[in-house]
Amino acid sequence: MFIYLSKKVTTPHDSELQCVSWNQNTDFIAAGGTNGSLRILKLAPAETSNKRHTGADNGIATPTNLSVNKELEAHTGTVLCVCFNEVYQKLTSSDSNGLIVVWSLSNDNWYEDMLNNRNQSRVVSMSWNSDGSRIAIAYQDGMVILGSAEGNRVWHKEMPGQLAACCWSPDGYLILLGFCDGEVHAYDSQGNFMQKLQMTALENVELETALVKDLRKDKIISLCWWAPVAKTKYVDNGGYKHKQTQMFNRPNQNDAAPPRITRQPTTEMLSDRQDGRPRLLIAYEHGVIQLMRNETDTQPVMVRLSQIAIACAAWAPNGGFFAVTGQLSDAPTGERNVVLFYTAHGERIRMLKVQGNAINGCAWDSTGLRCALAIDRHIYFTNIRPNYLWGYCADSVVYTFETAISEFRVIFYDVQQEAHYTKAVRHLENLSCNDEYCIISSRSDEEHGSYLCQLCNGMGTQMDFKYTEVKPEFVELNAEAAVIATEDLFYIWHFNLPKKNSFSFLALQRPSTQQDTIHHLDGSVAGPTLRKKKPTEVICALVVADTYFLAAIESGIVYKFSLTDGSQLHKFPLLTNIEKMYFNCTFTKLVVLTHQAVMRQFDVSEDGLNSIPGAQRTDVWNVKWDHEKDDTLAVMEKTRLFVIRGRETEEPVNSSGYIASFKGLSVRTVMVDQFLQRPEHPERRYIVDIEVKALREAKSMLTRMKVSEATAYIEKNPHPRLWALLAEVALNKGDLATAEHAYVMLKDYQGLQFCKKAQKIDDVHVREAEIYYHLGKIDEAERLFFQADRRDLALEMFKTQQDWFRVLKILQTTTGPGDDQLLKIVYERLGDYFYDRQNWENAIPHYEQSKNLEKLKNCYLRRADYNSLRHLATQLQPGNPLLIELSELFASAGLCEAAVENFLRCDRLNEALDTCIQLNQWEKAVTLSRTHNLKDVDSLLGKYAEALTGSNERTLAAVQLYRRAGKYLQAAKVIYDIAEDERKRGATLLRLKKIYVLGALMVEDYHCQQRIKFADAEKKKDKNADEAQIALSGLLEEDNSVSLEESRMIDSAWRGAEAYHFYMLAQKGLYQGNFDAAMKCAFYLMDFDDLLDPVEVYSVLAITSCATRQFSVASRAFMKLESLSDMAEEEKSAYRTLAIKIFNKYPPSDTVPNLVGCINCEHSIPDYSTICPQCDIRIPMCVVTGRPLFDYQFWLCPICKHRAYEQHISNLKYCPLCHHAIE
Repeated sequence: MFIYLSKKVTTPHDSELQCVSWNQNTDFIAAGGTNGSLRILKLAPAETSNKRHTGADNGIATPTNLSVNKELEAHTGTVLCVCFNEVYQKLTSSDSNGLIVVWSLSNDNWYEDMLNNRNQSRVVSMSWNSDGSRIAIAYQDGMVILGSAEGNRVWHKEMPGQLAACCWSPDGYLILLGFCDGEVHAYDSQGNFMQKLQMTALENVELETALVKDLRKDKIISLCWWAPVAKTKYVDNGGYKHKQTQMFNRPNQNDAAPPRITRQPTTEMLSDRQDGRPRLLIAYEHGVIQLMRNETDTQPVMVRLSQIAIACAAWAPNGGFFAVTGQLSDAPTGERNVVLFYTAHGERIRMLKVQGNAINGCAWDSTGLRCALAIDRHIYFTNIRPNYLWGYCADSVVYTFETAISEFRVIFYDVQQEAHYTKAVRHLENLSCNDEYCIISSRSDEEHGSYLCQLCNGMGTQMDFKYTEVKPEFVELNAEAAVIATEDLFYIWHFNLPKKNSFSFLALQRPSTQQDTIHHLDGSVAGPTLRKKKPTEVICALVVADTYFLAAIESGIVYKFSLTDGSQLHKFPLLTNIEKMYFNCTFTKLVVLTHQAVMRQFDVSEDGLNSIPGAQRTDVWNVKWDHEKDDTLAVMEKTRLFVIRGRETEEPVNSSGYIASFKGLSVRTVMVDQFLQRPEHPERRYIVDIEVKALREAKSMLTRMKVSEATAYIEKNPHPRLWALLAEVALNKGDLATAEHAYVMLKDYQGLQFCKKAQKIDDVHVREAEIYYHLGKIDEAERLFFQADRRDLALEMFKTQQDWFRVLKILQTTTGPGDDQLLKIVYERLGDYFYDRQNWENAIPHYEQSKNLEKLKNCYLRRADYNSLRHLATQLQPGNPLLIELSELFASAGLCEAAVENFLRCDRLNEALDTCIQLNQWEKAVTLSRTHNLKDVDSLLGKYAEALTGSNERTLAAVQLYRRAGKYLQAAKVIYDIAEDERKRGATLLRLKKIYVLGALMVEDYHCQQRIKFADAEKKKDKNADEAQIALSGLLEEDNSVSLEESRMIDSAWRGAEAYHFYMLAQKGLYQGNFDAAMKCAFYLMDFDDLLDPVEVYSVLAITSCATRQFSVASRAFMKLESLSDMAEEEKSAYRTLAIKIFNKYPPSDTVPNLVGCINCEHSIPDYSTICPQCDIRIPMCVVTGRPLFDYQFWLCPICKHRAYEQHISNLKYCPLCHHAIE
C-alpha cells in the first residue's frame, strides 16, 4: 500500500477543525471546528476533474477539485461531533454548548431541519444505527438519549458515570457505551443493561509511560463497530449510485471466530461477514487499541503504538483495515502528526507523516481509496494505492475478488477480444504474473500438500500445477520456473509445459526425485516436517532472473540462489525494508522499492549490486521496465507517470493506473480500482495506453506531413514501432522509397516485397487499393478496387482474408464469370465458420447450398437429428461410401430398419444381417436369411439362446430373443420349462400364473403369425380366396408343420394359467367367506391334479362343500384324499376319522341341491357341475367369479378366448386371466 497527500483545503476565519465525517453514499464531507464553523464539501466527479486538468482520461481514479464548499450556520460554540445518517441523508452536528442540529439534504444543499439543546452538558458522541431509524446521543454527564429519524425521543437514561463514546452494533440490537474510566458496557436497544465488555487494554497498560506522557490510560478516543454501509433511500435528480469497492482484494488470513451469542436482528441490513475478522475497535489516548470480534470476545487483538497519543481511529469501508491518527510524543513541534494504517488483525501496513500542530479527525470515502484528515485549519486528502492481487499476462488483465467467505473468483480479461473468463478458487493465497503465465496459489484440502499452485495462461486454462508445503507468501516466476517462498523457506518449481523446451529450460531441468526439495536461506534443505520456530531472517522480497533469483531479507541482506538446484551463489548487503525488486529485460539492472516509497537503481554484476548515483526517486509506488530496452523504465510517482531513459526523464503524464506493461513505446496502465468496483463486468475503457515522448513527437511530425524531419528524428531515436509508423505514413502518402527504407530498417522482407510489387502497378486506383489492403484498411481498398473495375481483385482480397461473408455479399450483388463454382466454395466455408463455432443450425443451410453432404451429415449427427439423416440417405446413390457410413451410423444408434434398408441398397447383405443380430431383431434376421439365402440364422439363434440359459431370469432373456426372432413355439416351450421348474421349487401362485400366461400368449402369437403367413400364401395362389378357405388351409398346414409335442403344447396352452388362476379364486373365496364360489372353483380344479397338489385342492373342496352343505361333493373329496398313494397312513387315518364324524351326522348327499339346465341339452344338473352327464359337454367357467357359465349371453376375451358373465366383467378394465385391455 502507498499513501500520499493529494489536496489541502483551508477553512476561513482561522477556525481549528475538531472533527470530520465523509458520507459514503453521496460523497459529502462535513468538517466542524471552533467559532461555530461547520463546512460541507464535495469533491468533483472523476470525469470532470480529469478533463479539466489533462483533457483526456489517463486513469485518474481520485478527483481533487471541489464541487461544493459551503458553510452551515447554526452553531456558536466549537463543533465537536458530526455524523451522517446514510439511509435518509441527514447530518447531525453538536457543539461545545450542547446544541444539536439535524440537517437535511435537498438538491445538493443542506438545510436546517431540527434543533435541540439540553443546556446541561455537552455531547461527546453520536451514532446512527444501520437502518438510519435511531440515533444514540451520549452526553458527558452520563445521560443517553435515543431518538428517531423524525426527531422523537424514544427513551433516555442516566448512566452511573461520565460517558466518552457510544456506538451501535451492526444488527442494531446493542448500544455500546464507553465510560470515562475506560470501561465499555453493552445495552440493548430498549436501554436494558446486557453485559460489561472485557477490557484487556486496561489490564496491561504501561502505567509509567502513560504518567510520564501525561496521558490518561483510561480515556477512550474512538469506539466504533464496523458494519456494511446501508444504501441510501434518498432520491434526488436520479439519486446517488452507491459504490462499494473491494478496496483490498487480498484474502483474509484468519478464519477462526469465537462463538457469538444468538440474537434476533431487529433491522434488515446488508449481508455481514461471518469470518473471524475483528470488527469492534476501542482506541485509548495513550496508544493502545483493542480489536474484538464481538462483544463476548475474551481474546481480543491488542495493538500498542509506542510514543504515540491517539487522536482518532476509523474503519475502512470494507472493514479489512482501519486508520489511526495521532501525534508522536518525541518528535519536534509541527512534525508530530502521523496517520497509521493497520489491518483488521492489528498488523501495521504504512505510516504517513503530516505537517501541522494538531490532527483531530479522520474519515474514509466510500471506495476506501481516500482519507480526509482534519489538521489545524486544513482538511488534507490522502490517496491510497492498495497492493491489489492482480497481474497482467498474455494481453490479459488478471484480478480476483471474494464472492463469499474463502470463495474467490479470478477474472481473466482478454484486452484484445474484450472478453473475460472466470475461474473459481477456494482459500486463495496469492496471485503472480509474468509476460506469459499466471500462478494462482491457494490452500489445499487434498493430501498431496498444504498449498496448490496452478500455472494458467491468459484465458485461465491450467497449464501445470504443483502441491507444496511452502506457504506462497512470495511467488515470482519467469517463463520456465517459479520460486515460492515464505519466511526463510523457498521452493523452486520447474514447469512442465506442453511445448518445445528451450535450451535454457533444459539447463534448468533436474531429476524428478529432487523436484520437491525445500530450501532454507542458509542453504540447508528442510526436513519432512517444516520447523515451526520463528526464524531470525525473514524474506521480504523476491525477484527472478533467467538462471538465478534474489531474495532480500528485512535486515538488508540479499541472497543470490541458483534456479537449477537452489544452491546459494552469493550474499551481499543492500538496503533495509525492501518491498519490491525488479529486473530489466537483460537482467543487468535492478530497481529496488522500499517501504518508504524510495526507488533505487543498481547495476548487476557477478559479485553483487552497484548503486547507480543520481537514480534515487521518492514517492514511487509502481515500476515497470521496458520489454525491449534495458535502460528505460516507467515509474509511478503519486499521480504522475514518468518515463526514465538512462539519466533522462521525460515530462510526466497524469495517471493513477497500475502499470501493466511497457513495450512498443507505450505504457499500458490498468485502473484496477475501477475493475474491482464492478468485478464481474470488466470494461476496456479502464485500460489506458500512454505513449512515450518519442512516439508522441514522431506522430506529431508525421501528422503535419513532415516526413523528412520525422525520418531524421527516427534515425536518431530508432525503434521498430517508429519505423513501422513511418512506413505506414509513407505508404499512405504514396512515398514508396521512404516506405522501403523504413522496411529495410525493420528487416521486414514482406514489406520490401510489397513495395516492389506496388512500384510495378500502373493503375493509380489499384495501387492505392493494394496499399490500403497492405495496411489493413479493407473498406477503402474494396472501394478503390470497384472504382478501378477490378471486382476480381476485391474478391481475391477477401478470399485471402478469409472474409467469406464479404465474398458472398459481392457475389449476391454483382455478377461475373465463375460465380457458380465460387459460390459453392463460399457456402462451404461459411458452413465451416458456423460449424467451428458449434452453431449447427446456421451451418446446415450453408452446407445444403454447397451440396457438401459429408459435412451436412456431421451437422445432423451433432444435433442428433436422425430423421434428417434418413432423409439424407434417400438422396444418395446406391453404393455411395457415405451411404455405407450412414448405415453404420444407424446401426450404432439402434435404428435397425434404417440401417438394414441402406445396407441392402449398398448390396451389403452380411452387414445387414449382422446388424439385425446385434440389435436382437431376429425376426428380421430370419426373413433376410431366407430371402437372400444367407447363413443359417436358426442355428446361430439357438447358440445365442443357449448362452443365455442358466438361471430362470437369464432364461427369460432367451425367451425374449426367440420372441424377437418370431420363434414363438420355442419361446413358449422355454417358458413352460421355467414354469415347471418354478412349480417344483414352490414359487408363489401369482408368479406361476404369470409364467403360464406368458407361455400361452406366445402360443397365441404363433397362431397370429401363422394366420398372416398362410393368408399371404393363399392370396398369392388364389386372389379370390375367402377367409374360411384361408383358415381351413392354415389349420391343415399347421397340423403338418408341428411336431406331436408342439401340438400337445398348443392344445393345452392355457391349461396351466387356468389352474393357478382358478386356484387363487378358490383361495380368495375361502378366506373371504364366499364358500359357494370357492367350492365351484375347487370342483373345477379336480381336473388339474397334475399341476396342483391334490391334497390342497381336495382339502379346499372338502372344506367349502361342507360349508355349503353339498355333502355328496364332500364325500367324493374325502374318498379322494383317503385314496392318495403318496400320503402317510397317519394323515389318511386322520381324514378317515374326520369323514366318519361328518357323515355320521350328515348323509353324503346334497342338502340343498341347486339345479340348472345344461346349455346344450337342457338336462338338469347341479350348478357346480362342469360336465353334463347327459350330453358330455364341458361347461365353460367364468374367469371373474370361477363359477360355471350357463348364460347364453356372455363376454369372450379376444386373446385367451375365455368367458365371463357380462354383469361381472363390466366393472373390470382388463381380462382377469390374460390381462388384455377390455375395450
